[in-house]
Amino acid sequence: MKKILIVEDEKNMRLLLEEELEESGFEVVSASSAEEAIGILNLDTSFDLITIDIEMQGMNGLELAGTIRKQYPEKKIVLLTAYTHYKHDLSSWAADAYVVKSPDFSELKSLVEKLLGEEK
Repeated sequence: MKKILIVEDEKNMRLLLEEELEESGFEVVSASSAEEAIGILNLDTSFDLITIDIEMQGMNGLELAGTIRKQYPEKKIVLLTAYTHYKHDLSSWAADAYVVKSPDFSELKSLVEKLLGEEK
């Protein structure tokens, strides 16, 4: 089973993402901040993919994506945000994909499955 780390500061969105990805057959762990995510990754490097919200207190998602890319270049990274303007920010290039948040999670789930080689 592929393992995903969700980094999302909004509790309700984090819970929705967990539920949607678990229903798709993934093992899911979540963090409410970039700093918490780094702590989790320092203890467990077995994640196949990491979804990262961009707008967070403290270290933002773009900084986190850059840090993860340097330490764990093999990890798949998906930036997940409500804002489209970050797509053209050069620092977003550290990610493998960029998804604008939506009430419909089908685009995200399809992208995750594609990145992990589990297309259904």
